[in-house]
Amino acid sequence: MHFSSPKMVCETKIVADEHDAIPGTKKESMMWSSPPSSAPMSPAEPEDGRNDAVYIREFECGDQEEVRRIFYEGIMERIPNTAFRGIRQQPKTQCLYALLTVMCFFVTKSVTLTCCAPLILMGARYYYSWKVIHSYLDCALQTDMADIEAYYMTPTGSRFWVAMLDGRVVGIVAANGREDDNTVELRRMSVDSRYRGKGIAKALGRRVLEFAVRNNYAGVVLGTTAVKLAAHKLYESLGFRRTSQSEDHRLPGMSRSPLERLFFQIRYSRYHLQLREE
Repeated sequence: MHFSSPKMVCETKIVADEHDAIPGTKKESMMWSSPPSSAPMSPAEPEDGRNDAVYIREFECGDQEEVRRIFYEGIMERIPNTAFRGIRQQPKTQCLYALLTVMCFFVTKSVTLTCCAPLILMGARYYYSWKVIHSYLDCALQTDMADIEAYYMTPTGSRFWVAMLDGRVVGIVAANGREDDNTVELRRMSVDSRYRGKGIAKALGRRVLEFAVRNNYAGVVLGTTAVKLAAHKLYESLGFRRTSQSEDHRLPGMSRSPLERLFFQIRYSRYHLQLREE
């Protein structure tokens, strides 16, 4: 019988953008079979004893500082991505900003102010992205990321792993078992920006899938606000299928004021991978 982790105050998740190259072009099967029982789940050291090989192990208390750093830096990257790249996914917002720029000319009759209007609008987007994402970070760092041992390592059905390379933590991922639908939620995946492009994120994702299979869960789910296409390709390469998408998602800390709604919009996608039939 599974037991889920303590209720988290910060329930909405951001999965950090992943720049890893996706090895191969074939998509893996959506149905997973359990690995041999003799296969080690979380080896403490690489089998060949080398320090240059990436390997995944369970979280230890001494990892806390590095784990929080990787999580923090990964989420902070979302500020410019959401402010500038994200507007490409918001055609209605593009039209609104264009209309505001035209109105600026008719109201002020100033070419200079009209030319400055797009810069002012982009500056406002950056400010509100910074404000909302910092609020999200504060929430996460005060809940599950404040005590990983209590939230992920102690409860049955949850776990937290780190990816090791050259003797240091370079990536993180968590699994949170859910009793209501007998699934595992993939959470908090992030890779140190200096070590991307080595397949680390895919290895972390596979570890969550192995955990779900070994514990007889029916599927794995995740939610992401990633802007970059590479993150979505990563999930699809692991066998996930997108099940829903929201164009106006609400993150913890959002006030939903008129100005915030004007300058901050974020797309939220849900993914699901079926491991076995219920």
